[in-house]
Amino acid sequence: MSAQVAFRKGHGTGNDFVVLPDPDDRIVMTPALARALCDRRFGIGGDGVIRVVASPEPGARWFMDYWNSDGSIGVMCGNGARVFARHLVESGLEEEGDFPVLTRGGLRQVRAGASGDVSVSMGPVTGSDEPDVSVRLAGTEYPATAAFVPNPHAVVFLPTLAGLGDITGAVAGPETVYPDAANIEFVEVLAPDRVRMRVFERGSGETQSCGTGACAVAWSHARVNGLSGSDVTVLVPGGEVTVTLGPDVTLTGPAEFVAAGVVSPGWWERHS
Repeated sequence: MSAQVAFRKGHGTGNDFVVLPDPDDRIVMTPALARALCDRRFGIGGDGVIRVVASPEPGARWFMDYWNSDGSIGVMCGNGARVFARHLVESGLEEEGDFPVLTRGGLRQVRAGASGDVSVSMGPVTGSDEPDVSVRLAGTEYPATAAFVPNPHAVVFLPTLAGLGDITGAVAGPETVYPDAANIEFVEVLAPDRVRMRVFERGSGETQSCGTGACAVAWSHARVNGLSGSDVTVLVPGGEVTVTLGPDVTLTGPAEFVAAGVVSPGWWERHS
């Protein structure tokens, strides 16, 4: 393909992505290319790469080809889905309002206007029958709640997040529940319908926000602590989102683009 590759840089509550418009399916993504694009010193920088490509399946016009910053393939990303939907509307690829997008986690219905928040129907959240789910961090083991959105999550509730320190290296178990590792959330309950979280994402490290993680946290909060309503405000380091619980969980929050450009042809040729 031509080395003239356009990109956009966007984020949802600080969870940032390199977006590659590729309607003709010309870009061949590889783990090495994803890592290079996400490198914050030698690349564009981001928690992941989202390729915008025509859907290979019926039911949606567009497929969200999502890659983590370590080069692994992502199943689903709630913040990325909002950024993806914002790009489709701003680029005229979809009209404002409700429309479906295809992800590796299945079809997802989104709602995006010309501005303001974007909502994504994230599908159902499921748990595990395993009673002894836990997270180990710096030699301490914490009881956790398993939640799948469908990404695997382990949610740990703490009295406070103050003094938690570095969460890099947190590991969820047992392996029978998390054979491919998990995203891990540490959560402080601020009010019956308001929580604060930090997240360590497999494939990206600690991030400013995680959309599937916010859904896992809200679902786990309702299950563990009880919840009278359906909406939970989830504070993340990069802002806040709202999770509406139901048979299908809905994630609502901001999504915006901060830059657009063209990748240097020489750089692209070296890394593709």
